[in-house]
Amino acid sequence: MGYNTLQACIHDLEAAGRLVRLDMEVDPYLEAGVIQRRAYQAGGPALLFTKVRGCRFPMLGNLFGTLDRARYIFRDTLPALEKLVRLKVDPGDALRAPWKQLGLVRTLWNARPRFVSNGPILAASCALSDLPNQVSWPRDGGAFVTLPQVYSESVEKPGWRHSNLGMYRVQFSGGQYASNREAGLHYQIHRGIGVHHTQALKRGEPLRVNVFIGGPPAMTLAAVMPLPEGMPEISFAGMLGGRRLELVHSANGLPMPAQADFCISGTIDPTKTLPEGPFGDHLGYYSLAHDFPVIAVDRVHHRPDAVWPFTTVGRPPQEDTTFGAMIHELTGEAIPTVLPGVRAVHAVDAAGVHPLLLALGSERYVPYETERAPRELLTQANAILGQGQLSLAKYLLIADQNDDSRLDIHDIAAFFRHVLSRVDWTRDLHFQTRTTVDTLDYSGLGLNEGSKVVVAAAGPERRELPAVLPADLRLPDGFHSPHPCTPAGLPGVLAVQGPPCRRPRHAQDPAMAEFCIEMHAAGRLTDWPLVVVADNSAFVAQNLNNFVWTTFTRSDPACDIYGAGVATICKHWGCTGSLVIDARTKPHHAPALEPDTDVEKRVDQLAAKGGPLAGLW
Repeated sequence: MGYNTLQACIHDLEAAGRLVRLDMEVDPYLEAGVIQRRAYQAGGPALLFTKVRGCRFPMLGNLFGTLDRARYIFRDTLPALEKLVRLKVDPGDALRAPWKQLGLVRTLWNARPRFVSNGPILAASCALSDLPNQVSWPRDGGAFVTLPQVYSESVEKPGWRHSNLGMYRVQFSGGQYASNREAGLHYQIHRGIGVHHTQALKRGEPLRVNVFIGGPPAMTLAAVMPLPEGMPEISFAGMLGGRRLELVHSANGLPMPAQADFCISGTIDPTKTLPEGPFGDHLGYYSLAHDFPVIAVDRVHHRPDAVWPFTTVGRPPQEDTTFGAMIHELTGEAIPTVLPGVRAVHAVDAAGVHPLLLALGSERYVPYETERAPRELLTQANAILGQGQLSLAKYLLIADQNDDSRLDIHDIAAFFRHVLSRVDWTRDLHFQTRTTVDTLDYSGLGLNEGSKVVVAAAGPERRELPAVLPADLRLPDGFHSPHPCTPAGLPGVLAVQGPPCRRPRHAQDPAMAEFCIEMHAAGRLTDWPLVVVADNSAFVAQNLNNFVWTTFTRSDPACDIYGAGVATICKHWGCTGSLVIDARTKPHHAPALEPDTDVEKRVDQLAAKGGPLAGLW
């Protein structure tokens, strides 16, 4: 049976040696975040901070810090959910062995929440200023709820059956918000709450929202699950938690979990937005201040023994990486049933998830052709880009599984080698311009706006991938320090250091175009299918994570892809030589996250031999 409360989970993890209780005073401003990130990077335990400076509530960090611990937390219920997914993949399995499915009846019963008249969450209330003033990065605009579960209901069809539960960050101090009365709600493009907000705006009504913090751990994972449309996340939380979710009514009349630790209850003013942010986000940069909806707070409910769960995000991998891994484990098998012909999809966490998507498809349209080319792969790519949050992918690389049945979608380096040895840059690049991209991605034309490219590769190998530079290589003025990306497992990829980029946002860089023209005219780098121009080429070539993070978070396909020997034929762009990606930092990019050195040194001292954090990492 799953945990009914966060407190039960804490006690069980501590008894199992998977959680450490820290009685030292911790500062929620930067210090707690540094400690949590260090513990995550070391694969360390969950951390319960019992003494939080300036706050009476304890804080819980790194709860989902390892995939093993997340599996342990949901160990009693994951098998049943995996069975449900398999039934979707193969419904006939239930007919072949119906006795094996009897336990699923209880799992499905747990999907229905039940309302109760009372619960711990109704026992007390506090002000926003009483909450832990957690700030993760030095330039953050204030304190944020970093593991929020934001609940809303359809205005047109009220009730939990038409509800949405999402993890949308909430800023509750700083900026222009009225102290203790307002909070900022940052929800990104293509999120379920947007439908409810649209309905409310059409009616000119405020939208009621509740922000749950803590409670049964299943609630946190449910808030990030990409569920089929029409399935409420709170139903999934009941199935994952192993019991029906108990709900009570909050100050604004919406339900809230009876066992939640906190609930910020209020309404979104239909006429008001305020600047929210900056916030150090999971791409490894600050998302800057932009106008977002404002919650007028009615009350902050909390249980008497409330614990404040938190995380910090930054350049991946971080704790939220575990969520992606859990989602893949639960839903990966169902991909072919949702996207016919698609065998697997992998949103690359080290690249920030949405910037880079890898996919395995299958070419079946014209098996009689003597030389295969991407055909059905393009249909599958369009289907992927029309599917939920997969539609936010910026670079989609798709390959034909028939070319190599051993190809593993999660072996990123091998996937790149497979594609680069087969791709035809005159044929296999397919752009979408002036379209929607991830709200957190600042490489494009503006907030929520940028471009996409599909790279589809099918057929036999057409080139060997080089690993050694020619001895007589000369680069144009301003470009230097070429580094093959072989340490990253990427022969055929060359990182080159370029001059500082000063191009305006809506233009390409003449220096990059000249670089490509000169290299092509001189016949240089013709054997290298991919060249990445960066601010620090040695950093890019050092390892795979550096390559994918730099290349795909710092480039917009339409603006930053160049090529040697370019041609546009019937509006189709391609090149006969190397494809060149400009992955330098641009003037319009958001700044990268950098820690506070004084706080880092203080944590180093606390972790030294004999210190309260000694041995945690």
